[in-house]
Amino acid sequence: MSGTLRHGVVLLTDEPWRESAPRWRAVEELGFDHAWTYDHLVWGGLPDSPWRSAMPTLAAAAGVTERIGVGTFVSSPNQNHPYTYARDVITLDDLTGGRFLCGVGTGGDLDARLLGQDLTLRRRVDRFHEFVPLLDRLLREDHVWHDGEWYRTDGARTLPGPVRHRVPLLIAANGPRSLALAATVGDGWVTYGGRGETLDAWFEHVAALVERFDGLVAEQGRTGVSRYLSLDSSPRFSLESAGLYAEMTGRAAELGFTDVVCHWPRAEGPYAGDPAVLEQVAGSLGR
Repeated sequence: MSGTLRHGVVLLTDEPWRESAPRWRAVEELGFDHAWTYDHLVWGGLPDSPWRSAMPTLAAAAGVTERIGVGTFVSSPNQNHPYTYARDVITLDDLTGGRFLCGVGTGGDLDARLLGQDLTLRRRVDRFHEFVPLLDRLLREDHVWHDGEWYRTDGARTLPGPVRHRVPLLIAANGPRSLALAATVGDGWVTYGGRGETLDAWFEHVAALVERFDGLVAEQGRTGVSRYLSLDSSPRFSLESAGLYAEMTGRAAELGFTDVVCHWPRAEGPYAGDPAVLEQVAGSLGR
């Protein structure tokens, strides 16, 4: 596998910490570069399962890891205010010793509905485009005033910040407006790819997104923007076999992705698989 590509693993929060903690440690011990969890109230993939909050989970993960990045894949404005979320980011930056990766996205409709937010996708995108610049300011400045359509802060204190020089802001985007936001503000772009009934069709869609994003980054005159691909949004679970993982990560590298993310194999779907395959993949990373 490409030695320049970074590899990460998402761990879900449906199981208690006593069962999850060894897995977070294992991701680091196996040689992966980063570990993540979702930031949801209820995740649509397991709507009837127990679910635990992302930020306390990541705080606990900070205590059982030493090297890898840990982050949100991703947080959204559905249940987060930019100021309170900035406080979480500042705290996790401290707890991880500068290893926190701040992934943010528009958010889906399930969490929004649970909170009584009757918002179309367009309106959620509108909100996200106010959320991100305000969060960016709160991670760079102290005494932040903002009076917008969705949020207000009145001289918000952010000490001991700023932390944006070491906390990368990773923006999940597939649509044109959010792709432009990621190209303008983000330290990295996260994509779930899109639809496709076959692996080839899915990668064709991913390639089109990459071409669009590269053009937007070039328009901004920017360089060094990381690109994260969620492999398991494809029609195939990337850890079906070590061979499939190698194929998918090779194709991702050819498209210019700097990072790929898979999921810890589960006994049952979603992401049903054998943890032994994860170990095989880790052995091929050359770490």
